[in-house]
Amino acid sequence: MPIIHFFKQFRRLVLLVLLLAAWEYASRFILDKTEATLLPPPSGVAKGGFELMQSGEIWKHLRDSLSREFVAFCYASVAIPLGIVMGCFKWVNEQVDPIVEILRPIPPIAWIPLSILWFGVGNTQNQFIIFLGIFFPILLNTIDAVKNVEPNLIRAARCLGAGSWGVITRVVLRAALPQIVTGIRIGLGVGWMALVAAELVGANSGLGFLINDARTVLRTDFILTGMLAIGLIGLCIDRIIRYSAKTLMPWARSLNS
Repeated sequence: MPIIHFFKQFRRLVLLVLLLAAWEYASRFILDKTEATLLPPPSGVAKGGFELMQSGEIWKHLRDSLSREFVAFCYASVAIPLGIVMGCFKWVNEQVDPIVEILRPIPPIAWIPLSILWFGVGNTQNQFIIFLGIFFPILLNTIDAVKNVEPNLIRAARCLGAGSWGVITRVVLRAALPQIVTGIRIGLGVGWMALVAAELVGANSGLGFLINDARTVLRTDFILTGMLAIGLIGLCIDRIIRYSAKTLMPWARSLNS
């Protein structure tokens, strides 16, 4: 019902306004001057955000972060065909899976020192860290999706004369696509978090660099603005993928939640 939906959204908005009002009051009237510097009120954060937008600095950092995420995702997309092959052919999975299971538990952040030694500080090093964050969620979801394709669909396709390639492209891939998209959503989220961590220690630009640079000059309003931008961009990426998936794959029930 539209009215019920409206009241749900209204309650969320009221809760957000109350939290912001409590934060503003605490920063202005409860915290002392030093504490208020470390936790500025929402109005101060908004002022710092407008300052970053007017100077164009935040747009430059945002552009650099998004470009790194996009390039790393393009490289990490190799996980989709690899996952399909591993899911379809047991002998390939037996050979590759042990390597995957050894590398997968290693957090992307743990690779930062080694990646700096390999690639230096810059885009390549950051893209490598993001690649690691995106690759494994996509790979594992693709393998699992392919293995869980309904066998009756495959048998029906073979009865209708479909060859191995036709079964993979017309049956397996389409049936597995919703879970692959879920893997992409998870991978992009993990990659976005890994990106910020990598930029904190190994970049000359980006939202992570902006946060770290603001820390050195005690601009907590810039830090919070950067954190807010990271959260909003992550939310936008997730919503765009979900909306696109619902539009292009209306049969996927798992995407309707």
